Amino acid sequence: MSLPHAILTALLEKPSSGLELTRRFDRSIGYFWSATHQQIYRELGRLEADGLIRALPSEQPARGQKKSYEVLPAGRAELARWTSASQDPKPHRDALLLRLRAAAVVGTAGLEADLRRHLELHERQLAEYEEIEQRDFPPGRDGTEDRLRHLVLRAGIDLETFWTQWLRRALADFAELPEGEPT
Repeated sequence: MSLPHAILTALLEKPSSGLELTRRFDRSIGYFWSATHQQIYRELGRLEADGLIRALPSEQPARGQKKSYEVLPAGRAELARWTSASQDPKPHRDALLLRLRAAAVVGTAGLEADLRRHLELHERQLAEYEEIEQRDFPPGRDGTEDRLRHLVLRAGIDLETFWTQWLRRALADFAELPEGEPT
């Protein structure tokens, strides 16, 4: 996924200013595709220059007033093209897994505490996703848009479930490791 496509998606859902997009990224899209305020504004400029979005006319011309953007037909076509294109999965990169591998040769000092911290973080994220699911996807909401958005949320729930289960197993294995450094 790319930032331009994330922004096009968000703007098709609701025309927004850069600040509003940043807030929406923090509350929804940012769970699976993060971007800084600066990255969003830079990309809005590129999308506008490429003719994929436009700034909505302002009701009152004023210096420093926020611009809201909407997607143009070319932007919708680009998003549809990108959505329908085939894309291979990206290899998973995770520093914690690399650190565990490195611990096999340099020792495990500090890792157990960090595994516990990661478990707490994933448990919190899982609880947040489950709360969103309860609030935003009650039984009977089965329109196409709702189903697709729910699928994205379910991916997050399933990933956090995986991580919490894996971290519990890792901590159980850690408890059985012999004391001392590797040789």
